[in-house]
Amino acid sequence: MQTVKDIMTSNIEYCTPLDNVYEVAVKMKDLNVGAIPIVEDQKLIGMITDRDLVVRGIAEKHPGSNQVTNVMSDHIYSIESNASLDEAAHKMAKHQVRRLPVVDNGKLVGIVSLGDLSKNYTTGEEAGDALSDISESYESN
Repeated sequence: MQTVKDIMTSNIEYCTPLDNVYEVAVKMKDLNVGAIPIVEDQKLIGMITDRDLVVRGIAEKHPGSNQVTNVMSDHIYSIESNASLDEAAHKMAKHQVRRLPVVDNGKLVGIVSLGDLSKNYTTGEEAGDALSDISESYESN
């Protein structure tokens, strides 16, 4: 049985609470990603998505010099690296998220995305349903 560890991205770029919103946006652009984890002392404390930058940053007139902690999401759903792909897909569908940080012993070790799951799923009707539920939710927004 495949686990999250088998398909996750493990070379994760992140920012810290000392970074500002502009630095996060530049990192997203340079890496061509839509989310950046915020890490302090190797512990995941938040995530910033491209949507967070727009909704909590630009739309609320926060300048690029604003601290990441003012626009990041700090209520984060995560998963352990030894979890099954079914468990990851179920958690993503339940919480309507496209990315799950992978945390072992309190430390960020990777990220698993909707794309990772869709490319690596070989069995499981529930998994397919979960992926479909996540996609439908985002398409309707």
